[in-house]
Amino acid sequence: MIVAGAGIAGLTAALSLARTGLRVTVLEQAAKLEETGAGIQLGPNASRVLIALGLRERLVATVMAPQAIRVLSGTSGREIVRMPLGEAERRYGAPYWTVHRGDLQTALAGAARGTQDITLKLASRVEDFATHVNGVTVQARCGERLVEEHGFALIGADGVWSALRTQMRGGSPAFRHRTAWRATIPAEQASAEFREPLVQLWLGPNAHLVHYPVKAGRLINIVGIVHDEWRETGWSAAGERSEILRHFARFAWSETARKLIAIPERWLKWALYDRAEPFSGGSGPVTLIGDAAHPMLPFLAQGAGMAIEDAAVVAAMLAKYGDDPADALRAYEGARWHRTFRAQQASRRQGRIYGLSGPQALMRNFAMRALGGEKLLSRYDWLYTWRPPEGTASQPT
Repeated sequence: MIVAGAGIAGLTAALSLARTGLRVTVLEQAAKLEETGAGIQLGPNASRVLIALGLRERLVATVMAPQAIRVLSGTSGREIVRMPLGEAERRYGAPYWTVHRGDLQTALAGAARGTQDITLKLASRVEDFATHVNGVTVQARCGERLVEEHGFALIGADGVWSALRTQMRGGSPAFRHRTAWRATIPAEQASAEFREPLVQLWLGPNAHLVHYPVKAGRLINIVGIVHDEWRETGWSAAGERSEILRHFARFAWSETARKLIAIPERWLKWALYDRAEPFSGGSGPVTLIGDAAHPMLPFLAQGAGMAIEDAAVVAAMLAKYGDDPADALRAYEGARWHRTFRAQQASRRQGRIYGLSGPQALMRNFAMRALGGEKLLSRYDWLYTWRPPEGTASQPT
């Protein structure tokens, strides 16, 4: 079994596949798995899979379990509503976590390296593949050398700009005229209200701000998402503090929020892309998972969650249809298409709601207060109650 990519999707897939008794080779183009990125949110649908894979002990020292999602008006700074998360594990059977992406990557990589049936090959960029009656042959570049790997199936977990998706004529994601600005700061640099174990979401005109603690509360992760164009090379770049403050202008945004944004000296910004619908054009013993299959906007905080779900399901289907990997991968694609499409749609819709201004924003805030935190949280039950297929290695026991 070959997995292209050693990010969250690829490593979770490798661990899930190894739990079913398969031998897995993971090919990763980076020469070193570094602690990169910023914070991410993991709903119970995702943490459930990670716990079933035995990762709770590796993660417990670094994750945070927020007590609520606190929604605030970006203009006035007043609280609109709180969605309670303190009982998430009792309610959904698994916790709601915030974690630094690097800590999750480290935990997954450590578990993979400690698994006898997983071989992790770094500095190996997949360039081409060919299917045949015995499975698939993958050509990878390792420095100046081209090497071949043989397996009975290939899973592309190579991210938004998937080379495998391009070879499978799966189309390209589209820029959605938004950028995400990310930074982390030491917790002691922030005031006490920002250090609370909460996901705090500020809604303002044409932008929103999210922040929450990571690394067991030692850092505060800050994300600002704004309507913007992209004129940089590539899809990520360094950002200037003065530039992001212009997006959160004094006349439109609470000074409390602006003070938090003013703390980080260094920002990184990303262009945001998604696809109109998930990839569904797999053939033979090859498929895609995670961002390679269904890049989505971050407004639902489910990019990593959907990738982790994919990993559990693709392993389950390969275990179920072990004699025919092509049938197994088509079954996986069929099992995942509607759910990931719903998540993509919900994320776009949430983005539109977040960015409302004027009377529409006032109506939104009034409706959220009227519903209350419990009812608002129940609207996400379809996300958080998801469980892996019965009898799989990623099904909690």
